Amino acid sequence: MQKSLLSKYFTLCSAIILASITILGAILLVFAAQYFKMDKQKLLLRNANQALALTQEEYKRNNYTEVNSYTLQTGYGILGDAIDATIFLTDVQGKTLLCTDTSGCSHFTYTVPEEVRQQVLRDGKYKEMGKLGGIYQENYYTVGVPLYHPTGQVVAYIFVSSTAAGQQHFLMEILNMFAISSLAVIVISFIVIYFVTSRMVRPLREMVGATQSFSKGDFTVRVPVTSYDEVGQLAIAFNNMAQNLASTEQVRRSFIGNVSHELKTPMTTIGGFIDGILDGTIPEDKRDKYLRTVSDEVKRLARLVRSMLGIARMESGEMKIAPQDFDINETVCTTVFTFEQKIEEKRLEIRGLDQDKLMVSADPDLIHQVVYNLVDNAVKFVNEGGYIEFDYKVEGGFTHVSIKNSGDGIPKEEIPHVFEKFYKSDRSRSLDKNGVGLGLHIVRTIINLHSGDIIVRSVEGEYCEFEFTLPTATPPKPAARKAGAGA
Repeated sequence: MQKSLLSKYFTLCSAIILASITILGAILLVFAAQYFKMDKQKLLLRNANQALALTQEEYKRNNYTEVNSYTLQTGYGILGDAIDATIFLTDVQGKTLLCTDTSGCSHFTYTVPEEVRQQVLRDGKYKEMGKLGGIYQENYYTVGVPLYHPTGQVVAYIFVSSTAAGQQHFLMEILNMFAISSLAVIVISFIVIYFVTSRMVRPLREMVGATQSFSKGDFTVRVPVTSYDEVGQLAIAFNNMAQNLASTEQVRRSFIGNVSHELKTPMTTIGGFIDGILDGTIPEDKRDKYLRTVSDEVKRLARLVRSMLGIARMESGEMKIAPQDFDINETVCTTVFTFEQKIEEKRLEIRGLDQDKLMVSADPDLIHQVVYNLVDNAVKFVNEGGYIEFDYKVEGGFTHVSIKNSGDGIPKEEIPHVFEKFYKSDRSRSLDKNGVGLGLHIVRTIINLHSGDIIVRSVEGEYCEFEFTLPTATPPKPAARKAGAGA
């Protein structure tokens, strides 16, 4: 694929260059031929005018009756030899009277065609590249001018002709020079295009190599970023994708390891106790005790599976929230009352429940799960005789709900990890035997589903505080008064 891309780009650029050079060469030859023709005709016309002046002087000297052929022949010869052209004089019928071609001039055999003489009379001059009505066997440049009597009557025509073979030689020289220059340009262009194309394709090759490494499970490969154009931006995006894949793979492996660990412990416990009951190792008077332990472990497995299924539904987008307006303070109060027994056992002080209605727009069932998890954690980790404090604040279209408890708090280095799946600090493992480390992750996922956020603050040895935000309910618009009401 990489070679094909390189060859396609190289072939395309080469074809464009070759086509451009071909078109340029054709245009150059056309303009060169036109320039040569105009220059040649201009030169012939200048000599024709000089011959005309010489002829007029000779006719004037002889009172327009006859001319000295020797004088004109000599003058015509000098002018013709200077530009390698033939000069001939014809009468009004087109019959040649005088010609500088001494090697058997064919002009005496033919007469100049009528249409040529008419054009000379009409335009005052004649220009042609052709065979002059069949007089020549090959193309010639020919110009003609009329010779007038003082009365205005045409008495003769003067024509100057030169072979067009010089044009072919001129164009061939131009073509040779252009071909040599073009060949040098093509070679240099092909070399430059090859290296430029190779440089452009190199990041794509590196990306393909990186994807092959990804397919083998190695996500450490990165593509060097050598520019900030489209290819460079693609390399940056590719590296970001690789980083995300690496993070996802790490999370996946951690998730599998944590799930395996969480499943292994209760299943080992259940298997051991069941085997002990079956083989008689556990006496009958203690079977109820161990069966209750097995029941607790089964319930723990059930909670783990429910939590994992809930997280999977949330992260896959299958769980749809049904927002409605409700009083968040009422939800908090109801939740706190479910922990009344534990609160009394620890002699806890509850603060901040004496609030007015605070309406939010969210899914009541999911938010109840959030509040329950946070209050449950607060009750578990608060110190004996400590306090749990609730605080509310409405700001910028969101309602902030804070749940704070006194106690040992969370160590600073553990705060960034508290919302990760299956994460449990050493202290929480000793205090919360039944937890699996998914509660806070579920809390954050639910809050994010509501476009909110959750943060944790903690001072070790003093307190721990979780604060989450939910969209504040929009107050209903007052109903419009009917016309005439209150009149």
